[in-house]
Amino acid sequence: MVDEHLMPLAIAVLVSFLLLNGCTQEGDGKAAESPDGQQAAMPAPSREEAIPLDAVKITPETDAYAPLMHSGEYEAPVPVAGRVNTAGAEDSPFVLPDGNTLYFFFTPDVRVPAEKQLLDKVTGIWVSRKEADGSWGEPERVLLQDPGKLALDGCEFVQGNRMWFCSAREGFDGMNWFTAELVDGKWAGWQKDDEFKPEYEVGELHISSDGSELYFHSARAGGKGGYDVWMSKKAGGEWQEPVNLEAINSAENDGWPYLSQDGKELWFLRTYMGSPAVYRSKRIDGAWQEPELMVSQFAGEPTLDAEGNLYFVHHFYKDGKMLEADIYFAKKKK
Repeated sequence: MVDEHLMPLAIAVLVSFLLLNGCTQEGDGKAAESPDGQQAAMPAPSREEAIPLDAVKITPETDAYAPLMHSGEYEAPVPVAGRVNTAGAEDSPFVLPDGNTLYFFFTPDVRVPAEKQLLDKVTGIWVSRKEADGSWGEPERVLLQDPGKLALDGCEFVQGNRMWFCSAREGFDGMNWFTAELVDGKWAGWQKDDEFKPEYEVGELHISSDGSELYFHSARAGGKGGYDVWMSKKAGGEWQEPVNLEAINSAENDGWPYLSQDGKELWFLRTYMGSPAVYRSKRIDGAWQEPELMVSQFAGEPTLDAEGNLYFVHHFYKDGKMLEADIYFAKKKK
């Protein structure tokens, strides 16, 4: 997905665009002509080719608001090593438990409105795999729509061979949850997911490793203010009425939850001193404890591997404007 402030705007603009235009040719509406005179699809540009020439890569040394670690359990956060981060915006990370596969959302220019991101052939979900030296390899685009049809996909959550993702796409009203299955190394069989009742207003989500608990953020009635984190239990194959996690929610926005593999830690985003920050609550004797600040200064969307190493997005800001975003890593100390 795009960042936490941009996503609702992107969805609203995209839905209007789809309703007005329906299915259109991607890019500038032109197609190349093959030697036999047939129309051939233009190849999609690489991420680097799509990034504007005036983009400047921000580094930890030039970052005005570098992320700050507040816990002695972790080393200082650094950008992930390898080929993931660019001068564009890498956002919404999700690492698989084995720590070898990293999904993320990418858009080349945060200044571009959603209706143009939709047509750039690169904005969407990407995946990178860890190489032998521990760095992240060249990412690949995760295609979740039929050729020639429009979609803006994000909010990816992967468990086993199944992916949940949010999408505003041609032929559907508004933003909806979809699922896809991993078949022979490729995501396929995407379809609208109807397991969440509309009145639950399920936002970005995480499902426990045993499949029994659903955590999500929502501005639904009954919360403490803004987004709150809610939890639903599965019974009889259906998700039950969500309950507000009052122990961790505040009058601020609390959202983008991530549940550890053992179900004992709930990580989420909350505003701290004017910018997004990562918090953690521990479950002790079945009860969630007072959240503790983990990482501050434009840090969000936490995700962990099975060893407890932390990945999150860091947005670079200057003079109140977002410039780009990178995926960061904080190693858990032994």
